[in-house]
Amino acid sequence: MLLTIDPADSRPMYQQIADGVRALIASGGLKEGVLLPPVRQLANDLGVNLNTVATAYRELQDEGLLVIRPGAGCVVAARKVSGVQSATLRKPLRSALVQFVLAGLSPKQIRSIVDQELHKLVKEGKL
Repeated sequence: MLLTIDPADSRPMYQQIADGVRALIASGGLKEGVLLPPVRQLANDLGVNLNTVATAYRELQDEGLLVIRPGAGCVVAARKVSGVQSATLRKPLRSALVQFVLAGLSPKQIRSIVDQELHKLVKEGKL
């Protein structure tokens, strides 16, 4: 698993790790059922504290992207969305849409931006 930490990045290290794992899952680099490196190993590889990796893994578990099995490791979860997860996924989308509206963009412009981003994801093989 290829993850990097950028000390110049304003995001906390655990967030960089979580975002990196999310990107790998979205791109298909990490498929359902794949065992992730143990916390200790990944922390050593990245040169971070064990708690930093554990926090990232817990955040991803809370989002339903990982399943942590004590003593057996951490695996990529199935990518099925329940009603509760769907509502959770909509929150950041709604927040982004509000930001676009506050910036003065029209619904047509917002749809165009969303379409462009979806097209990029498809082109990159993430969808």
